[in-house]
Parts: sequence; structure tokens; C-alpha cells
Amino acid sequence: MSAGQRLRDLGIELPEVVTPAGAYVPAVQSGSLVFTAGQLPVVAGRLVSTGKVGAEIDAGEAAGLARSCALNALAAVHALVGIDAVRRVVKVTGFVASAPGFTEQPAVIDGASALFGEVFGDAGGHARSAVGVAELPKNAPVELEIVVEIEVTS
Repeated sequence: MSAGQRLRDLGIELPEVVTPAGAYVPAVQSGSLVFTAGQLPVVAGRLVSTGKVGAEIDAGEAAGLARSCALNALAAVHALVGIDAVRRVVKVTGFVASAPGFTEQPAVIDGASALFGEVFGDAGGHARSAVGVAELPKNAPVELEIVVEIEVTS
């Protein structure tokens, strides 16, 4: 089943690509790989939450925000090459704005990883880093970037 069909079956509609906040593009293709810029939990053009995970935001809410970041990353990929060109998710890097002492960054980024599994099945399995940071742009609690392998047609 194609990723596009799987999204439809799941009732998920990819959002519009988030407008870059600086001098960069949302996604770049190099050979058979697509790299996305960092994606924040923006929904309908608005950052939906701010603050530190482990203080203002709990890990469960942050996992949902990571899922929103993942949808934005997939939207960037889709706008560049089409979602059905994706053969596998290769790498996910998640950044979590963490309160002092918060150490559950992997549980937060699981929100994104679970989405990739739902959409791509086994091809959604990926290498991953989940990193705690002091600050993220716009006081966002989570940021995500992905690398996907695509089918290149000549």
C-alpha cells in the first residue's frame, strides 16, 4: 500500500508546508535522499505550544507535539518529491527543550517515530537521536528533522 493511501486510511491529511523562518528551504534532495529542515509543532500557521518539557509541558503532550513536527516534515518531503516516492525513513533527529533534570527525550520523540511506523510500516523504522537542549527557536518545546530515502526515477 502506498504511503499516500495509508495516510488516507489513517484519516491523516498532510498540512501545508511551514514557511521557513529564515534563509533556508523546507527540504533538499541529494541523490536518493531528502533532508528536511528542522520542523516545529506548527499547526495552521501557528506554533501550538511553547515552553520547556518537564516544566510547562509534560512528556505526553510533548510526544503529541513531536508527532505534529513529523507531519510537517512529511509535508516538506511531499511538496518536494511526493510522499509516495519515499522508500524508507532513514534518520530522525529530535530536539527537546528540556527543563533541568528532564531525561525522557526518547519518550518525547517516540511521538514522531510512532507516526512513521503507522505511515510506512517496516520502512518507517529508522536510526534516531533524541537530544535535550536548553532552547529552541521561538521557545518551541520540540523540533524535528528527518532524512528519507526516495525512489529516484531517471
